[in-house]
Amino acid sequence: MHRPLASLCAVIGLTILATGPAPAQQGFYAGKTVQMVLAGNPGDGYDVWGRVLLRHLSRHLPGEPAGVSQNMPGAGGLTAANFIHGVAPKDGATIGIIPRDIPFAPLMGLAGGRFDATKLSYIGSPTVDTNVCFATDHSKVKTIDDLRERELIVGSVGTAAGSYNYPKVLSVMFGLKFRLIPGYTAAGDIYLALERGELDGFCGSYASILEARAEWIKQGRVTFLFQGGAGRDPALGDMPFVLDLARDAAERQMLLLLYAGQGMGRPFIAPPDLPPGRLDLLRAAFDATMTDPEFVAEVKRLKLDLNPRSGAALEKLARDVYATSPALVEKLGAMLK
Repeated sequence: MHRPLASLCAVIGLTILATGPAPAQQGFYAGKTVQMVLAGNPGDGYDVWGRVLLRHLSRHLPGEPAGVSQNMPGAGGLTAANFIHGVAPKDGATIGIIPRDIPFAPLMGLAGGRFDATKLSYIGSPTVDTNVCFATDHSKVKTIDDLRERELIVGSVGTAAGSYNYPKVLSVMFGLKFRLIPGYTAAGDIYLALERGELDGFCGSYASILEARAEWIKQGRVTFLFQGGAGRDPALGDMPFVLDLARDAAERQMLLLLYAGQGMGRPFIAPPDLPPGRLDLLRAAFDATMTDPEFVAEVKRLKLDLNPRSGAALEKLARDVYATSPALVEKLGAMLK
């Protein structure tokens, strides 16, 4: 899955290290403690990625600072994003991981997003994502065409999350019969509800589903209905692709905007307006961590998918998405209300 990105990130990291931030920045982290804000509950995908990265990142920061993690769940990730943007010290000693769709919540007009995503300091993402919607074996829905005739009850962790936004828009745009049950505090609660038969399906990251319930796939307990993202995931073969539902160019543009978060993957961010050179240090340390043998070995042991994207790429994606036609954004936002 896009393995050349790993080599690209390594080159980016070496380039940054070669040019180097200002000498005055080199000593900032010595004796400091880096706080990692985790926009999720213990044990979920964002929590795991955040803790894994923090264990290795400090070795690549000058001074090798200590690290401490803090879970900050709430509002599908908005609580953590608001904290990092508006409350955390703007010195580079507080960083965090937020859900992939959260940077675009203010653009979509979702309540609670009190931050400017184009001003966040993007450090990088260890992977990019593909979203999939699946039905469990007790559901009568077996294909995407079935969704036009039969209802699929799906859970969501909040109205700012992809697990809510994707089925909501697809229901309005194409008449797919998703019945949304929002309000779950974490993806783990949704999986428990699926096991109890309270829900029929879920729309989430394919990588996260593999992390959480790989045995369900092996046992044939779920049927994947379609995939969505910036492009098809080769690992998913000929699984239907959400862009194929588009009937015209406007619908295609709206779907690309809706799924833009998949390109964010697992975004690590810092507050805006960091001192000059501080973001360079964080990005260089992140890029170096992505090819660190100890980090790579732990990621492999945890069966996580390593497919990095640079901080500069995330920053460009955010700016590109926020440059979308206001009329198109307004139309898509209306579907989420």
